Amino acid sequence: MKFPAKAIISAAALVLALAAPASAALKPGTTAPDFSAPAYLAGEPFTFKLAEALEKGPVVVYFFPAAHTPGCNLEAALFSQAIDKFKAGHATVIGVTAGNTGELADFSKETEHCGGKFAVAADEGAKIAAQYDAILEGKPELSSRTSYVIAPSGEIVHAYSDSNPNRHVAETLEAVEALGTTRAP
Repeated sequence: MKFPAKAIISAAALVLALAAPASAALKPGTTAPDFSAPAYLAGEPFTFKLAEALEKGPVVVYFFPAAHTPGCNLEAALFSQAIDKFKAGHATVIGVTAGNTGELADFSKETEHCGGKFAVAADEGAKIAAQYDAILEGKPELSSRTSYVIAPSGEIVHAYSDSNPNRHVAETLEAVEALGTTRAP
């Protein structure tokens, strides 16, 4: 079967854009931009408000390109598996994406993804991602794979960007634990 050259070039460009390394421009010590966004937890809609979440403890905001894509599925599953460790540090985890936002209700409850253990928020037009300098290079309508840990004061204490989803949980969990807000066993 022959594929048109234009389709092959377009597909290759998309793969390269999604594989491009990301870089978090907001550095530790920066005040995190406040935001609220439509979100889902276990399929139920609500409005996520960063300021309210920070009143309860640190917040892990992880940006991902699109729901129901291989790397994003893996990253969500890894956060889901580690959620009790984040909760031990009083941390709230929120995934934020501009991609496939119409699928977030299902993505938030599916066992192989978020499993109903943490919320995911829709970032229409990648406006929140732009505030956090987490835009996918070459794809301004999508967020990069960038994770932030925000202290209850609103200060960013950790930023990590890597298109590979494997280290985001370990990086952010270590930063949450370093805040010293974990509960005694």
